[in-house]
Amino acid sequence: MNLPNKLTVARIIATPIFMFAMITSFPGHYIVALVIFALASYTDYLDGKIARRDGLVTDFGKFLDPLADKMLTTAAYLGLLAANACPGITWIVFIVLFREFMITSLRLVAVQNGTVIAANMWGKAKTVCQMVSIIVTLFIAAIANIVPNISNTLAAIFMLIITLLLWTSAVLTVISGVVYMVQNKDAFLSSK
Repeated sequence: MNLPNKLTVARIIATPIFMFAMITSFPGHYIVALVIFALASYTDYLDGKIARRDGLVTDFGKFLDPLADKMLTTAAYLGLLAANACPGITWIVFIVLFREFMITSLRLVAVQNGTVIAANMWGKAKTVCQMVSIIVTLFIAAIANIVPNISNTLAAIFMLIITLLLWTSAVLTVISGVVYMVQNKDAFLSSK
């Protein structure tokens, strides 16, 4: 197994540890969750960069890398749902999970037909937007836990930031899903 694939596997292993830190209440748990999520997100950037730079792009990596991203972001969205992070969080999580299950299912159909479909620019932008919005949300949650008596104005600003970021990631999730399906319709329609 090459280094990029090891980084991808490390991201998968980090996911349940992140989830535990996010939903288990202990002093500084959002800070711990933030650090784990940020480091795991960085491995997504790093594994792709190393794979392209060193010519280590594999079908295994093309398939596993997006799956690892989905595992990590799904864990985060479920944690945000449990924390009731913002207005409409249930719809945001539904949109994200619906798209992820749909595209993963379609990718599995393509694999059965001998086609491995790598993530496209829209999928990568979606993942970056999701990861950034989750990191910012965790950062704000960590601040709110450290400073429990935040003014109502600051709390409202924090909530607005979280809401805008998470809804932006949901909209980009829908756009990337539609683009993905349109670009790869032949791979899906030719299923046996």
